[in-house]
Amino acid sequence: MKWSLNLGRIAGIKILVHWTFLILIGWIVFSEMQRGSDMTTTLLSVAFVMTIFLCVVLHELGHALTARRYGVSTKMITLLPIGGVASLERIPENPKQELMIAIAGPAVNVVIAFVLWLILPSLNEIPGEEFFTRITPANFLYLLFFVNLMLVIFNAIPAFPMDGGRVLRALLAFKLGRVRATQIAANLGQLLAIFFVFIGFFYNPFLILIGIFVFFGAWSENMIVQHLDFLRGHLVREGMMTNFVTLAPTETVRDALGKLLKGSEHDFVVEQDGQVVGTLTRMQLIQAVKEEKIESPVSDIMTQEVKAFNVQDKLAEAYTELQKTKAPLYPVLENGRLAGVINTDNINEFILIKSALAH
Repeated sequence: MKWSLNLGRIAGIKILVHWTFLILIGWIVFSEMQRGSDMTTTLLSVAFVMTIFLCVVLHELGHALTARRYGVSTKMITLLPIGGVASLERIPENPKQELMIAIAGPAVNVVIAFVLWLILPSLNEIPGEEFFTRITPANFLYLLFFVNLMLVIFNAIPAFPMDGGRVLRALLAFKLGRVRATQIAANLGQLLAIFFVFIGFFYNPFLILIGIFVFFGAWSENMIVQHLDFLRGHLVREGMMTNFVTLAPTETVRDALGKLLKGSEHDFVVEQDGQVVGTLTRMQLIQAVKEEKIESPVSDIMTQEVKAFNVQDKLAEAYTELQKTKAPLYPVLENGRLAGVINTDNINEFILIKSALAH
């Protein structure tokens, strides 16, 4: 994710913190200053938030490591002010596997809360309200215990993209199938998101941000599943473009700009005698112009490491790959030779046509 700081890797998974996380830290420091807190209390408040997000990382690792058991890798875990996001390669379509992955995260928070319950001496007699007025070393672990309980409860809300939404979808999928289960879970999630936004206007503006996040997360999840359903059973051959412009590696940047201006292509496959040798994007061309390489051959600036699909590959898998990598296009090969190109726009048009024919 852009504008993120790499904190390292845990179990081979990259841990990133988004720059907006600094806003949260700044807000905490500002709030403590407004309350007249001393430096010790301010630093303790910051440490408390950092500890919460350590619990969030462990929560996301619960998802990621369980997914790994089912052959699903996780590229990264990103920390945002509203929580963490584990970027799983995909969500298994098997409802049992999705259920296990979904509950693994909250299960980690249950374990953390249980350990704290064992450590804390007097949870049976919770101290009075004045004990929690301001964070102190004495109440630090108590507050962390309650936060982990709240994380379990919050994530149990049946709304995408939270764990509860995925648990609901998995349970419904056992009887209704993945597509219908996703529709129901997503619609419920969007209703809850609207409720969050409404309540946020009266009580806590932070709920508005959560509501927006949930609404679009539910919408996106539903659209992706619907699209994959339309693509099921179709091959890349059916969705690829066969009318396209290519470049030879010896053509210059000037030649490529001419083709860019005369046609509708923004990105090109570079091929020689039917063999793909690279790809070239519009941004690479613009950068070459800025660097005064207009007479250079495109072989000097093209991307040489190119992933390609075969005409017999599943169109749904190509769609998933394009969504994951955000690549502008992929070459399509038949018997090792260039037969077409495929991109997200063309697959979306394929889906649009199939959707119209279905009605």
